[in-house]
Amino acid sequence: MPLYKTITVDESTNVLIWKIEESYESLCEGIELTEHCQNRVDNMKSEMHRRGFMSVRHLLAGFGYTDHDLFYDDFGKPHLKDGKQISITHSYEFAGVIVSDKLVGIDIEKQREKIHRIAHKFVESESEFVEQHNEDKTRVLTVIWGAKESLYKLYGTAGLSFEQNIHIKPFDLKMPFTLGSIHYKNDEISHYDIAFMEFEGFTCVYAMPYV
Repeated sequence: MPLYKTITVDESTNVLIWKIEESYESLCEGIELTEHCQNRVDNMKSEMHRRGFMSVRHLLAGFGYTDHDLFYDDFGKPHLKDGKQISITHSYEFAGVIVSDKLVGIDIEKQREKIHRIAHKFVESESEFVEQHNEDKTRVLTVIWGAKESLYKLYGTAGLSFEQNIHIKPFDLKMPFTLGSIHYKNDEISHYDIAFMEFEGFTCVYAMPYV
C-alpha cells in the first residue's frame, strides 16, 4: 500500500497522500463504487485519471470511509455524509485527500516550466513578488497556483476568479506557510492559512480558514 505521506495538521484535520504505482486493476481490488462513480470511471479515457480516481478511494478507506460516504454538489465539490469537510486532488502519480471539521481545500501540482505561459491568467497582486524569484519562479508559481486552486475548492462558488478574487501573500520557500484571502462580489474579505510542501518535483498545497 503506497501511502506516501500522513500529515496531522491539527486535532481535527489530517492529510493523506498516495503515490500511484499500481495498475488500475490492482487499485480496483477491494473497492466498491457507487453506480454514479462507476459510470464516471468507466467513461474516463485516460488510464492515469482512472488510476488517480481509484487511488482516492483507497485514501478514503484510510480515513474509514467508502465511496458510498461521498457525494458531490452541483458545483462539483465533494462532501461527506457525516458532515466532515473533505477536499480531493490527484496529479500524475500522486493523489491526496484532506478531511477536517473546518472548510478545507487541497491541490497537488507537478512543477512544470509551462506554468510560466499561463501565469498571467492567475497572478495579479502577486506579480511583483514572483518577479523577485527568477531562479525559483517555477516553484513559486506552482505554490501560488496550488494555493489558489485549494482556496477555489474550499470556497466552492462558481465565478470565482483566480486572478481577481483570490490573493496569496509573499512567502519563503524555506518556510512552507503563507496566507491567502478571497474577496468575491459583496462578501467580506475572508482570510486563510496556507501550507505547502514539495516532493519529487511536485507541490502540495492545502488551505483552511485563518483563526
